[in-house]
Amino acid sequence: ALNFLSRISGVATLTGKFVAKVKGTGAKILDTRKTMPGMRLLDKYAVRAGGGYNHRMGLWDGVLIKDNHLDSLQLTVNSSRPSVIIDSVKKAKVKGYKNVEIEVADLKEFKAALEAGADIIMLDNMKIEEIKKAVKVNGSRALLEVSGKVNLDNVRSIAKAGVDRISIGSLTHSAPSIDFSLEVCKQRKALQLQPKM
Repeated sequence: ALNFLSRISGVATLTGKFVAKVKGTGAKILDTRKTMPGMRLLDKYAVRAGGGYNHRMGLWDGVLIKDNHLDSLQLTVNSSRPSVIIDSVKKAKVKGYKNVEIEVADLKEFKAALEAGADIIMLDNMKIEEIKKAVKVNGSRALLEVSGKVNLDNVRSIAKAGVDRISIGSLTHSAPSIDFSLEVCKQRKALQLQPKM
């Protein structure tokens, strides 16, 4: 039980640090799929306890078209990347999926996703200058999410660029556990659970 508490407390604490860094910017901190096997519900609960938001619980509750999907399609249809992006988003929207999200790696791909009517566009591993340009071009048409290489040192500047969401895998795959211990007292008094600082 202490190990579970240590892990989810670490996730909540790290999430809280990221949330504090972006306070006042309007950007939300989100988790990713990168949860501990068998611990998805607890990890995602811990993110919420730390003030963050859940991205998706799994593949069943949202469409996220990733670079691997686009690579596979591009090989199959022998089209340009922007054409594959536009076609993928439009097909997902025609099928009635809500909140169609697509990952893009540069401004050319971003413009294609915007033209296709993506609801959420994930700016993956983009430099801050590109993020700012995407925000300007977007004009509030799609929700903008940044992912990749986000840390406590750069998260505020990313948030201040004007994005809506920042998804961070390290919240759940690299959060340091809080070192809890349980001490049994020789005297009769209530047991106390305290983190080691």
